[in-house]
Formats: sequence, C-alpha cells, structure tokens
Amino acid sequence: MQRNKQLYQFFIKNASRLTDEWYKNLDKSDSQGVYSSTDPEIIRTLKQQNNEFHHYLAKVFIEEKSSFFQEFQKWILKIASDEEHLSTPIHYIIREFIRTREQYFELVQEFVKENSSNENRINKWNRLIVEIFDIIILKYTEEYHYYSRRQLIAQQEMINELSSPVILLSKNRALLPLVGDIDTARAASILENTIKQCAEKKVSQLFIDLSGVVIIDTMVAHQIFQLIHGLSLIGVHATLSGIRPEIATTAIQLGLSFDKVAIASTLSKAIAQDKEFFNG
Repeated sequence: MQRNKQLYQFFIKNASRLTDEWYKNLDKSDSQGVYSSTDPEIIRTLKQQNNEFHHYLAKVFIEEKSSFFQEFQKWILKIASDEEHLSTPIHYIIREFIRTREQYFELVQEFVKENSSNENRINKWNRLIVEIFDIIILKYTEEYHYYSRRQLIAQQEMINELSSPVILLSKNRALLPLVGDIDTARAASILENTIKQCAEKKVSQLFIDLSGVVIIDTMVAHQIFQLIHGLSLIGVHATLSGIRPEIATTAIQLGLSFDKVAIASTLSKAIAQDKEFFNG
C-alpha cells in the first residue's frame, strides 16, 4: 500500500508535465474539433481539463474502484457535455485517451527506475491502467452518445419548429405555410407546435397553405385533420389552401374526405374569402 501511495504522489507531482507533453505532441491538424483550436481560451481550458484528468485518475492507485469511479464520473460528465468536445469526432477523443494511457505506462517505468519494485507489482499497476482506461473510454463514449443524441434531438425540434412557423397576418389571423416533405414525425411536430403557437399568439383564424407540399399519405393527412380538430377545440378556425392536384388525387385514392374542412384553391383566395380579415 505504501508503494501505491508513493506512485500516486509521483503521478500528482508529474501531472503538469504530463499535460505539457500531451499538448506538445497533440496532432493539431485535425480538420475539426477542440484539438485543432487556436483560441487561447479554449487551449487553456483544454490543458486544464487534461490536468484535472491526471489528478482524478491518479487516485485509482490509492482508492477503492467504486469510490474512485463515483468521483471520477464528475470529470467524465463535464467533458462529455462540453460543447467543444461535443463538436469533436469521437475517434479523435478515443485516440487521445489511448495516447494518455501510453504516457501512464511510461510514467510507471520512470517510477520503477527511481524506486525499486518487483515485477509482480509493476504488472499489477499496468493491468490496472489498462482496465481503468478501458472502463473510462466506455463510460465516456456512453455519455458522449447521450449528450450528442440530446443535442441532435434539440436541433431537430428547433428545425421542426422553424419549418412550421405560425406567421401573424393581423391581430388574430395567421398563416402556416407548409413546405417540403412531411413525414409522420414532422406532422406530429407540426400538430404540437402549431396549436401551441396559435394559443400563445391568440389566433382565431389560421390559413394552412399546402402549396409547397407535393406528397401526402394517410398518416400525414390524419395528422392534418387532427390539427384542424385540435385548433377548433381552442377556438381557432382553420382554412386549407393550395392543395396540389397530386395531393387531391392521392386523397381521393385514399378515400379521404375534406367535406367538413374549409378549403380554398389558393392562399390569396382563402384570405379574400375571409371578409373579417379586411374588416378587422
């Protein structure tokens, strides 16, 4: 145990040197990510994060694994959720873990030269380093995937919201222009966002223009009907406009009925038919 404490102190003593050598030999030609940054503040933070890594990980030589990982998890979560690291390809990050592991092997050898240790103890330390780094890489990859996935979902939600904007035309009249392909997921997002926006903007008349939509299937059509019904429940009257011939043909083939839905051939006619729009 005494040797392990000495090894721990040796690692802490050399933590700054490990960071300096790591950054000096870092491949800064990566096409993207934190390692290629020339921003002094980002570089300073990167070195600080690396140095913290050494201070956390050195404790593995003197602590039980369970308590060690409970503490070390803080570092993993901080780095995995860091924007600069999230913009860095995961294989670059794994590469740096591997490079750092090699530094640890070399530092153990330095310690052994300065302090005589038996072969069994050296092998035990090296096996521990391999085991710990394998677990760290796995845990980091899991957290990185979680935060990347969450970021992707947030971006997709923003895209969906921006792709279905409720645009005010007057005090309580608005337009929802739909453009491009609408799959079931996007249709569900449109349903949720539109009702929410109409409620927030106190809309009473919504013009839903489909002139930019080429294809519609049963599920999407069902969502549009649900949208119109949902709007009616919060006091919003909806008018469909711009139904292209392809969509009309598909609707007939699918047996969809628009009998109870207000329809105009074009957006301009839909607005013109709404006399209250001009009188409001």
